Amino acid sequence: MEILITNDDGWGVQGIMTLTRLMTRLGHVTVVAPDGPRSSMSNAISMTKPMTLEKVDLSTCTVFTEEEKALIDVYITNGTPSDCVKLALNVLFEDDPTRISLMVSGINHGSNASINVVYSGTMGACFTGCEHGIRAIGFSIYTHENPTDLSHFEPYIVDLCRHLLDEEWDTNMCYNVNAPVGEIKGIQWTRQCRGHWQKEIEMRPDENGSPLYWLTGNFVNEEPDATDTDEYAIAHGYISVQPCTVDMTYYKAL
Repeated sequence: MEILITNDDGWGVQGIMTLTRLMTRLGHVTVVAPDGPRSSMSNAISMTKPMTLEKVDLSTCTVFTEEEKALIDVYITNGTPSDCVKLALNVLFEDDPTRISLMVSGINHGSNASINVVYSGTMGACFTGCEHGIRAIGFSIYTHENPTDLSHFEPYIVDLCRHLLDEEWDTNMCYNVNAPVGEIKGIQWTRQCRGHWQKEIEMRPDENGSPLYWLTGNFVNEEPDATDTDEYAIAHGYISVQPCTVDMTYYKAL
C-alpha cells in the first residue's frame, strides 16, 4: 500500500513523526510536508510564488528504526498543506497518482472540530486529496501543547485507518478524526458541531505605541446539549470520527 502524509505544522514536529512511524505498519510512506508551520491555511495554494521540493536525508534521524526508514521517503516544500498534496500528485506520483491508496494528514496539535474544520490546514490537505479521488483522513488532538502525550491515541490510529478503508467512500468525501487529551473511552461517529469564535481580535501596541492586531478569541459551542457532535464526543473522552465533504451546496435552499 502507498500512503501519502502531510500536515500543517511542518516536518519534524511530534505529530507528523508519530503518524509517519505508525503508517509504516500499513505500507510504504511518502511524506510531503511544509518546511515550517502553516496552521489555519485551509485550502490555500501558492498562486504567486514558485514552490520548492527538497528530499530529506533520514540517515541521522533517530525517531525511526532502520526498518522503518526503508519504508519512508520525506520531502519538504515552502508551500501550503494543499500545495503538498498537489506536488505529490503532479510531481512525485505524476506517472500514476492512483498508486496512492490512502492520504493522512496530521497529527495536528489542536482541535479541528466544529468550525475549525473550515480554517484547518490539516483538513484543507484532506479536501485537496478527496478532490482528486484520494481517500483522506485528518488526525488531530485536542491540545496545542507540542510535544504532548500521544500514547493514548496511537493504539487507535492504524486500526481506525484499516476500518475506514473498508468503508464505502463516496466521491468528494474524507474523514476528520479528533482525539481528546488523556484516557479514551472509545470512538463515536459524529457530525460537525455548530459553533463560532467571538472576541477574535486583540490590539497590542508595538514599541512605538502603534496598534497591532492579533487573532485570539473564545470558541462558543452553539449547541452544548447536543450529544451527536464532535465537540460532545471529545469533551466526554471519545475519539470523534466525522465524515466531511467538499460539496458545499446548501441543498435545502434549492
